[in-house]
This record gives sequence, C-alpha cells and structure tokens, in this order.
Amino acid sequence: MGGGSSVQLVLVGLENTGKTTLLYHLKFGQYMHTQPTVGFNCEKVELNSGNTKGVTFSIWDVGGKDKMRPLWKSYLRSADGVIYVVDSADAERFEEARIELLRLVKGQNNPSCLPTLILANKQDLPDSLAPEEVAKVMSVQELSSTQQCEVLPVCAVTGEDFRMPWTACST
Repeated sequence: MGGGSSVQLVLVGLENTGKTTLLYHLKFGQYMHTQPTVGFNCEKVELNSGNTKGVTFSIWDVGGKDKMRPLWKSYLRSADGVIYVVDSADAERFEEARIELLRLVKGQNNPSCLPTLILANKQDLPDSLAPEEVAKVMSVQELSSTQQCEVLPVCAVTGEDFRMPWTACST
C-alpha cells in the first residue's frame, strides 16, 4: 500500500464515546477539545509511517445520537472500512453499543462485508474494560465469523495505546 492511494473510513459509535477526539488526535497528533458532533465531520488524514506512507484516509465522523444512527448505513456506500468506537468504561451502555454495532455491520448491503475496527476508547479510566473484555461484551466472535474484525485499546485524550490501527481497514 502507498504511492498516493486513498482510503474511505466511517467513524461511528454512540454519542460521547470520543469519536471526534480520536479523529482530531489522529489528524493533529495531540488532544483537542471538541464539541458533540451534530451531523458529521470529515477530515483527510495523511499517514507517513510504515506501510501507510503516502496513504490519505478520508474519515467520516458521524454523530452518535440515536436520531443519527439510521443514517450511518448511508455513509457505508463508499467506505473501505468501519471504525466503531466504544467507551470501554461505560458499562451501562455496552448492550446499546453492541446492538448498534450488530445492526450496522449485519445490515450492510455489501456482500464482501467491510472490515471493522472496534476501538476500546477511554483506557485511561479506572473502570475501563480491557480490549479482550470489550470484544466479549460486543459479541465480536459473532462478527469475526463473517468479516474481518479487530478490537484495539486507545485513549483519545492522552494518546496512550494510540498506534496507527487504521491499516486494519485498508486491506
């Protein structure tokens, strides 16, 4: 991969999971205070390391309020991958997050199924679940039988555990 290629990604998840903070941390390399997304944000991010050198990622960050969720599928039409962000410290909303993830991924019209990267955000918080536990509560085993799916830990605020996982969606 490389040489001026472009990858379209859709960044979704429930509201207040840190999607926009992750997007801007990736784009600018530092924490930026953000406001809740009303509608969507779209940013082009160029990565210049490893096998992503010269790759431009167009990342569509779509709001996570319940009224926006039915629109998520329309963003998948031209996507090469899905990034689903989970607040790994919000146990009260795991079931809602799991249902929305399964609805999104299983409802795709794309027969090849888009690769899905689940980011277990907020790893800096004391009650956050480890990525393996997030995979279990999000029923990743149900997804990975039909498509490429991976769970990675991140912390959008501190940048800890923040590696360039986006290549999982670019194959």
